[in-house]
Amino acid sequence: MSMSDNSQFEIDEDPLVNDINMTPFIDVMLVLLIVFMITLPVINHAVKVNLPKANASVVDKDVKAIDISVMADGSIAWDKQAIDDATFKSRLEETAKLPQLPHLRIYADQASEYGRVAFVMTSAQSVGLTKFDFIVDKHGA
Repeated sequence: MSMSDNSQFEIDEDPLVNDINMTPFIDVMLVLLIVFMITLPVINHAVKVNLPKANASVVDKDVKAIDISVMADGSIAWDKQAIDDATFKSRLEETAKLPQLPHLRIYADQASEYGRVAFVMTSAQSVGLTKFDFIVDKHGA
């Protein structure tokens, strides 16, 4: 028996393929795309905030209110009288004991630090005062 060209045991060599098989690459990319599409809404922790409008309304003069000023140097004034932080906190506690809680009108200087304004607001909230009015210059830019 001789080995012929048509033998069933003959190994037929495929010609060398010079192309890259893109199927596994496309499969992996599709899986990654699906993973990112599913996880993106979970990662996004955006907070919806209703930002204030640029136009300011006129403050009602009849409402009982206390004027609190935060100067550029960080000092605080209670009804146009300069006070220190300890006095400010004690006056807030006294005000919180009133039967009708007043509005706090905050006059913050444009050059004042945010931390001082935050101190005024958090101190007021800690004793139960939650009605704030921010006073701005009507003709300011």
